[in-house]
Amino acid sequence: MLAHLKQVAKGLGLPFGDRSMTYNSRLAQELGKWAESIGKGHEFHNAMFRAYFKDGQNIGKTDVLIEVAESIHLSGKDALQVIQVRTYKEAVDADWQRSYELRVNAVPTFLFAKQVLVGAQKYESLETLMLSNHVNRRTLDS
Repeated sequence: MLAHLKQVAKGLGLPFGDRSMTYNSRLAQELGKWAESIGKGHEFHNAMFRAYFKDGQNIGKTDVLIEVAESIHLSGKDALQVIQVRTYKEAVDADWQRSYELRVNAVPTFLFAKQVLVGAQKYESLETLMLSNHVNRRTLDS
């Protein structure tokens, strides 16, 4: 599975290192919810992707999570408080419950209407999913 993921990442130009461990991402998910709430979700998720998949860092460790947050100019002090208080625990619980209800069992899963794509996908596959559901293509001007 990792070999396939690495091949897909390479084809998409995504950084992907030789990761030998899987780490608990629960606190990273909670911190990601916080980053989303302050308009930094995309940056946080990109930084976390690199930390985990490219650099092989243990994203279950508080110091790693704070370092990632600070790397995108978020407050390390605020990040620590979010982790310690578990401010976004319920929000992540709700996401997990919804995933369970939808029978999502792999990441990423793209669900649109009643169509599902599982796993890392090429742009063309995602485009086909969207176009088959009457989503208009946007141009750079729109």
